[in-house]
Amino acid sequence: MRQRLWDAIGPVRVRGLPVKWVRPEALHLTLKFLGEVDEVNEPSLQGALGQVADEARPVSLHIEGFGVFPDYQRPRIVWVGVAPDPALELLQHRVEQVFAPLGFPTEARAFRPHITLGRAGRDARPRDFIGLEDALTPVTFVETVLVADVDLMQSTLQSGGAVYQVKHRGRLH
Repeated sequence: MRQRLWDAIGPVRVRGLPVKWVRPEALHLTLKFLGEVDEVNEPSLQGALGQVADEARPVSLHIEGFGVFPDYQRPRIVWVGVAPDPALELLQHRVEQVFAPLGFPTEARAFRPHITLGRAGRDARPRDFIGLEDALTPVTFVETVLVADVDLMQSTLQSGGAVYQVKHRGRLH
């Protein structure tokens, strides 16, 4: 699915926009961003993720529709949408609940499920993105996937973009 999504946005990627595109193998849905975490806290995080995984069933994700955050005049994130689904919302809410006592406050804004496809370069100007909306509009990608795992990921920013490493995997039952 990741490779098909990467191929679908190929016509947008080749336009030379100031966007750092997420490589296919790194495409993911974030349930909660933790920020900087001390390695000493990893066992607690793994335990919390295990608790969530033990309580949840696999979740079906319907992936469709492209957009940007915050808007096309000054995009920071290019994304593909994930349709709201009660099972996904419950899973994300449970993640919030078990991570809050570990020092990770509940997110103030509503959960907007999406998969980040690219991030605008730091020096990008609004005029650099003229035509982005027109480029994304004809792109079609519709797929439903079953997600059976939740991962605790470590992201390391490098010049070519973020590199992700799975620190712990929980199997949804």
